Amino acid sequence: GVIAITLGVKWTHIRTSMVNSISSAMPSILILLMIGALAGTWLLSGVVPTLIYYGLKVFHPKIFLFATVIIAGMVSLATGSSWSTVATIGIALIGVGQALGINEGLIAGAVISGAYFGDKMSPLSDTTNLAPAMAGTDLFTHIRYMTITTVPAMSITLLIFLIIGFTYKFDATPGDIETVLGAIDSKFRVTPWLMLVPAFLIFIIIKKIPPLPALLAGSLMGAIFALIFQPHLIREVALTLDGTTTTFFKSAYMGVMQSIFGDIAILTDNEMVNELLTSTGMRGMLNTIWLILSAMVFGGAMESAGLLVKITSSVIRWAQSTGSLVTTTIATSIFFNITASDQYIAIVVPGRMFASTYKKRGLKPEVLSRTLEDGGTLTSVLVPWNTCGATQSRVLGVPTLEYVPFAFFNILSPMFSILFAYLNYKIRRYGDDEPAPPDPLDEEDRLDF
Repeated sequence: GVIAITLGVKWTHIRTSMVNSISSAMPSILILLMIGALAGTWLLSGVVPTLIYYGLKVFHPKIFLFATVIIAGMVSLATGSSWSTVATIGIALIGVGQALGINEGLIAGAVISGAYFGDKMSPLSDTTNLAPAMAGTDLFTHIRYMTITTVPAMSITLLIFLIIGFTYKFDATPGDIETVLGAIDSKFRVTPWLMLVPAFLIFIIIKKIPPLPALLAGSLMGAIFALIFQPHLIREVALTLDGTTTTFFKSAYMGVMQSIFGDIAILTDNEMVNELLTSTGMRGMLNTIWLILSAMVFGGAMESAGLLVKITSSVIRWAQSTGSLVTTTIATSIFFNITASDQYIAIVVPGRMFASTYKKRGLKPEVLSRTLEDGGTLTSVLVPWNTCGATQSRVLGVPTLEYVPFAFFNILSPMFSILFAYLNYKIRRYGDDEPAPPDPLDEEDRLDF
């Protein structure tokens, strides 16, 4: 803000830019609050403990990380949302992995890899629709072209997690797992009926219900199932708040509201299980929200002075070859993920900046759209203060820098984009008989948007 003022930018313009920046993050903030509510009601209802319980019974430890990537990928591909995937099945997979004695960073890296594979490739994903819109191509051309970098990146990711699984020294023994199962069974009524809650949420998201009302519906369904299946736990939570035995209706209200807005902890005789059975509800999301707001204010102030575009537009002159152009585009998207803290800005701004350059170089728009997706969508979750990185870290309970080294898919995809561009491997160009469509804006106009 100070730099903008010294450059002669009026305070009203700076303020408007900061407000607009915060406004663009409001859907993410509201979703984050709903995820907090969802985590609380799903714990109180026994949904998360049930998923952990059956997960421990089904998964062999050696293939757990491999299976985690596939499960998270399938759910995200079906829903089109990495956030919803991490907030639902991701939380349960973290719990299963912890019970197996696997490093949290490894588990979170597997969840993130799978969730962002689906987010990248699903036609229901907002970023998968945004990237081709910015580049000027159609959705399914964009998705088909992305498979060129996605297939090798995902194949290597699965192979790495499979190798890790068969070489990892697990802390948990079969006896430890049985102890965890017994502790969960002693506190919760574990039943397959509770699986209806995540199944319902995934179903309505597939039916294109927007994330916010979908998560709200999932939270309410969790609260209803808590009343049906875990009334004893509701009384227990209410008793810790009030200190006296009350009517069931008062207990129900107090217990459910506490799970949505505040902290709850279900205590068993097993200390490790107790760590899994905690939730901080909406309140636990506040620190992450402060971080997001601060980052968006900073990004808005930078944008008001035109600093973001001025810094990145200067690098276009350096990009002489196709390889350097793709590298520069990805670096620019990463730059915006770091400075503007928002994956949408990391797709939109570079998309508008580089569209004219790609056409002048004879490159088809799907080359740009794939590059935007690899550089903008996949790296957003690797930045601790980005809306994606901050949110996923908070939801999974794992610091961003702990899972970054293991988010193999998110690291490999941009690398394959750059490698294939330098090798000129399957880089689509306009032929002599197929000239690039005219661009109504020249490059200078695009940089002054």
